[in-house]
Amino acid sequence: MGPSRSIPCLVLLLVIASSRASVLEDTCKSFAAGHPGIGYDYCIKFFQASKDSATADKRGLAVIASKLAGAAASSIVDRIHALVASEKDKRIQMGLDDCEQLYSQAVDELDRAAKGVAAGTPRGKADAAAYVNGALGAPRTCETGFEETGVESPLVAEDSEFTKEVYITLDIVHSL
Repeated sequence: MGPSRSIPCLVLLLVIASSRASVLEDTCKSFAAGHPGIGYDYCIKFFQASKDSATADKRGLAVIASKLAGAAASSIVDRIHALVASEKDKRIQMGLDDCEQLYSQAVDELDRAAKGVAAGTPRGKADAAAYVNGALGAPRTCETGFEETGVESPLVAEDSEFTKEVYITLDIVHSL
């Protein structure tokens, strides 16, 4: 291929790459419009954890978001295990045990959500939305459990971050 033929190919590749990047940007702009408290920058930062997000289409972003949120839930489960091992207060231990179950379930739900989106069927999308909605309950229920026992939650920061990540995931799944 001569130099004159390689230039149009390069231009085409740049157009494709820039249109894919705009999918991420457009998705995060749309998300931020409906969730100004979380915002565009947070959405972009969330997706930066996966190099594939820069070139993904909308369905790909939904799969990536489900996997990233699932990985976050798994990390929270690990953090809970570490907290339980060092915690002496039985009420906090019980609360952490409940949260561990909730987040373990969220890991499973987000894995199923990723598979549902990847299937590309209307049923897969509906199932994915239901699973992501289920995962959204983990941080709320976790925090409520600590409030009901009258002890301070050691997972406030994790619950807050996870909630934001799941809102991003849910918004993208609903937009498919």
